[in-house]
Parts: sequence; structure tokens; C-alpha cells
Amino acid sequence: MIVITTPTGRIGRRVVDGVLAAGAPARLIVRDASRLPAGVRERAEVVEGSHGDPDVVAKAFAGADAVFWLAPPDHRAASLDDVYSRFAQPACEAFESQGVRRVVAVSALGRGVLPDAGHVTATLKMDDMIASTGVHFRALTLPTFMDNMLGQAESIKNDGVFFSALPADRKLPMCACRDIADAAVRLLLDPEWTGRGDVPVLGPEDLSNDDMARIMSEVLGRPVRYQRVSVEAFEQSMLARGVSEANAQGLAEMMVAKENGLDDAEPRTPETSSPTTFRQWCEEELKPAVLG
Repeated sequence: MIVITTPTGRIGRRVVDGVLAAGAPARLIVRDASRLPAGVRERAEVVEGSHGDPDVVAKAFAGADAVFWLAPPDHRAASLDDVYSRFAQPACEAFESQGVRRVVAVSALGRGVLPDAGHVTATLKMDDMIASTGVHFRALTLPTFMDNMLGQAESIKNDGVFFSALPADRKLPMCACRDIADAAVRLLLDPEWTGRGDVPVLGPEDLSNDDMARIMSEVLGRPVRYQRVSVEAFEQSMLARGVSEANAQGLAEMMVAKENGLDDAEPRTPETSSPTTFRQWCEEELKPAVLG
């Protein structure tokens, strides 16, 4: 039995599709089962509730061989520990009590690179807590998601501009959620791996924001430009949208860390490279969102 958290999210729903397509038994933890496609509800077991709830995870993990773990965003949380480690604590107890053997988790690049990287630092702390339970553990260590650009689709559509706090020419790895899910599915379906390890998913190339603006302009057939904002303005914009102070500060710290080399330490190899290019992603994901 494979348990999948966040089964309606950008990554989780693809993990569900991959596991079910392989014919493996799946159990999904979801707050509202009505959000699942009817076909998925017919083919998978469903446990309603939060995977931060002790009773929910104890029920869901009973008899489970493997778990796909993703800590959901909590933009109003008072601390980053509340988003990651404290949220995961009931699950860690259930991993042990229910005898879960393998956990595959969505994580981040940057272990040992910089001491203060906001959300990344908190994520890696959660990874250590999961691994300390004794499960066999694989962390999908990830750079920025291409799919995050969908959050700026309206600005790109209406004004031809997207924003970040990074320098325009700073080249960094990026990956697509589809490739993250594919990596997770491969691990969840493989009963042979043991111990603890990282599985980087780096995308096929490093790109700057200017590179992305050029590619988006070509794909969309209209000019798109990048506009850098200060870290302070970036943080204030998060606060203005109702994000908690801890979350906003953590995002700002993560942006500074990325500028200063957080995502550069892992070399791209045939094993760490993932196939989806930013151009392909724009054609298949961004273009429909912007041009409708």
C-alpha cells in the first residue's frame, strides 16, 4: 500500500496518477474527498482529514509500505517550524507505530551550503526528523519550480511583466512539477532501496530571469520582461497579501540564499537532470494559463 499526501496539489495529483497507472494500491489523505476526480475515488482508498492530525495519519499509515510526504503551505503560520517539523511530528510518530518502511518527501537543495535559508532550512530540519524515525528515506531535493510562474500569469497576461528579488542575469536550476512527480513515483514503486539519500531533480538547464523572459516572449508571441524588486519590497508584498511575518521572512531569506549559491552546490549529471525544458513547460502550462 502506498499512501499519498496532498493528492489534489500540483505534484500530488501527478503522483496519484502515476501510482494508479502502475496498478499499485493507493491510499490518499485529503481534507475534502469531493476535490478528487471521480475516477480516482473509485480506484483508491481515501482517508479524509489533515495529514498533520495524529488520528488521520495513524489510520492512513496502517499497513502502508511507502508514503509520499509533502508538507502543505500554511501562509499564516506563526513560525516555519509550524509549517514543517511540528506539522510532521504526528506523521513521524505514526511512521514508527504503524511500521512504515519507506518515505519519499518533497525537499530542497542546499544542505550544508548556507546556515539561514528560510523555508529551505526549515524543510531540511523536517527531513532530519523524518529520517530519525528509522524509515528508509529519500528526499527529493529541488530548486525553484517552473510551475511557480503560474502565480504570476495574470501579471504576464495583463502587463507583460513578472517579478522576483533575484538579479536579472543570475542563472539557476529550475524543475517542473511533472518531473518531481515522476521521480517520486519511481521511488514509491521500487521496494528495493534502503537507507537515507537525496534525489536531486534539477531540470535540464540553468536559466536567468532574463532568459525566462526571452523564452516566454517567444512562446507567447508577445513581449514579456523581468522586473527585479528589492528583498525588502518582496517581503512587504508578501505581508500585504496576508502572509505571516515568519513566512514572509522565510521567503525573503530563501531568495537571498538562492542568490548567494544555495542551489549551485549540486552538479547536474544525467542522473540529476530532469527532462522538461522551460520552453516546453511554457508551451504546455503557461501559454494556456495566459492566453486561455
